[in-house]
Amino acid sequence: MKKSKTLPRRSEIPAEYKWKLEDIYPSDAEWEKDVAKVKELIEEIKAKQGSLAQSGKQLLDALTLQDEISKVFEQIYVYARMRRDEDNTNATYQALTDRAASLGTQVSSATSYIQPEILAIPDEQLRQLQESEPGLDHYRFLLEEITRQKPHTLSAQEEAILAEVSEVSSAPSTIFGMLNNADIRFPMITDEQGEEVELTKGRYIQFLESKDRRVRKEAFEALYKTYGKHKNTIAATLTSSVKRDVFYARVRKYPSALRAALFGDNIDPSVYDNLIATIREHLPLMHRYIRLRKKMLQLDELHMYDLYVPIVKEVEMTIPYEEAVATITEALRPLGDEYGQVLKKGFTSGWIDVYENQGKTSGAYSWGAYTTHPYVLMNYQENLNNMFTLAHEMGHALHSYFSDTTQPYTYAQYRIFVAEVASTVNESLLMHHLLETTTDKQQRMYLLNYYLERFRGTVFRQTMFAEFEKLIHEQVEAGEALTAESLSSAYRDLNVAYHGSDVLVDSEVDLEWARIPHFYNNFYVYKYATGFSAATSLYKQIVEEGAPAVERYLGFLKSGGSDYPINLLKRAGVDMTSTEPIREALAVFDDLLSEMETLADEKA
Repeated sequence: MKKSKTLPRRSEIPAEYKWKLEDIYPSDAEWEKDVAKVKELIEEIKAKQGSLAQSGKQLLDALTLQDEISKVFEQIYVYARMRRDEDNTNATYQALTDRAASLGTQVSSATSYIQPEILAIPDEQLRQLQESEPGLDHYRFLLEEITRQKPHTLSAQEEAILAEVSEVSSAPSTIFGMLNNADIRFPMITDEQGEEVELTKGRYIQFLESKDRRVRKEAFEALYKTYGKHKNTIAATLTSSVKRDVFYARVRKYPSALRAALFGDNIDPSVYDNLIATIREHLPLMHRYIRLRKKMLQLDELHMYDLYVPIVKEVEMTIPYEEAVATITEALRPLGDEYGQVLKKGFTSGWIDVYENQGKTSGAYSWGAYTTHPYVLMNYQENLNNMFTLAHEMGHALHSYFSDTTQPYTYAQYRIFVAEVASTVNESLLMHHLLETTTDKQQRMYLLNYYLERFRGTVFRQTMFAEFEKLIHEQVEAGEALTAESLSSAYRDLNVAYHGSDVLVDSEVDLEWARIPHFYNNFYVYKYATGFSAATSLYKQIVEEGAPAVERYLGFLKSGGSDYPINLLKRAGVDMTSTEPIREALAVFDDLLSEMETLADEKA
């Protein structure tokens, strides 16, 4: 599409570059009909409260009706929200989104009795109900998952008390969010052109990528000096958040906060510990990469503010959307004809909203409802990063497509633990294709560095975060106090260990813990590292084994949430209870790094 100096209005975007939300609802009037339908179904399910233990049929009817309500409501909400995302200034769809959210609250309230009521049924009685009603076979895994929660579910009165305090318990995250996003103001710094500009969180990484080292240093010091002024307050919010995690774990009779956090996905703590131990063992690889960075930047002393500046001169790669589609299609050919046919359908049948327009939601995502195909929102710019983003989001989309078309609604939704696997496999295959077809050395170095940075940020950095989380939770569980000083000391030790002796670990970075919002969502970041490792292992199998690995991988995509994530990955050929997938991913990193080192020596 031809570029313009100003953003086009929605109406000016050609139809072939817009998604077809008419596939969800042909008109807003049809949407209104489903809203009315859900309101009727809400009254039906309310009437079933107190009856679930009476017979297998009563239990089946309630679960079936819950699925029906959820399925229709999902369609309602997705349509309204995605219409709003097309143009957030459109008052019609602002209103529809608000109404959909309000309806969601009503649905949640009306169905909230179901799980507690099932948990209140004695095990033997629940077994008899299942045996008496063959239709409940469909819900066997769901009921198993609900009853698995029983040892950690309290009495109705105690659960009611915990529900009442949930808003209070979210205070640490809320307070940090307000401080971090609303109240903190950063100073002005001088940019590359000598202009005074305000430092913001959004601009920070851009400044760290500056070729002007003075700009990098000034932004780095200004950011952490600002956080330093609030370090005791932020230490208090983080401490309160950790204490909340420990409190809930103890009240619900988990042996630790880590165990409580992993219980939902049925993940053994050894998976978490294996990740940290294996990355620790392979830190010399990270140190080699840091050493190469220092060498290629030609610095006598590498500082923490030198870790984001590109070490390869940027290669001008203008990639129009149609070229990106063609390249991705070719890169994903190893996934076979079945995958390729669906991918083609996604590119040609109104799944993707391609270009930016006035009022459109920024960024990129893949989303959709079970009843229709998935969708992808893009704001496509003609560069390498956007081509990778498109491949990434189509990985999510095809995972959803295969899951939704294979699994019943009950088990279609895959869990967060495996959510990034399909998207990262696509990125890995795209990178493999580009490296296989690129002959220009400068372009090749640029691609290698792009991939190595993905490893550094997703595997090494997220594992360092995971280790920090584990450490501070264990300290609270042992009755130790967390202070700004103790948090900074622990964080510094990790930075020294992970980055090695070729970087000078500036004292400012000791405060980095104070600006990471993920630490308020406990034991979450490790999933980035495990997902990337699993995807890299699968990608290697697909490239090296061919058809057998592809068949296993498609089986994984089609499995949705029909089993626990560890089991689904095992069947695909990746055992995350072992260290092997992590080692395989790090072997890929080693190979890429070795080639980068060779090319750097040749260039020198």
